[in-house]
Amino acid sequence: MTLKRISDTRASQYWDKEHLISKLIGERDRESVVWDYVAVYQPGKLWEQAPPEPLYSNVPVIRGIDGTREAIQKLLREEMK
Repeated sequence: MTLKRISDTRASQYWDKEHLISKLIGERDRESVVWDYVAVYQPGKLWEQAPPEPLYSNVPVIRGIDGTREAIQKLLREEMK
């Protein structure tokens, strides 16, 4: 149910049961598990050995709502040019 909250096909949401993404973005041990994390990436950027640098990120998501909205709106404005 939680994973269905974001319906926009341009957005991705993950349940990282094995901590694969968490480890790629900074998890080193049980104390540093990355969860409740939001990141906005430049369109077309591919994840290769590690994720690219996000245009915006924040933890927990609730603290990053406004910044996430602003980063996405900026990208959409640039896309429309």
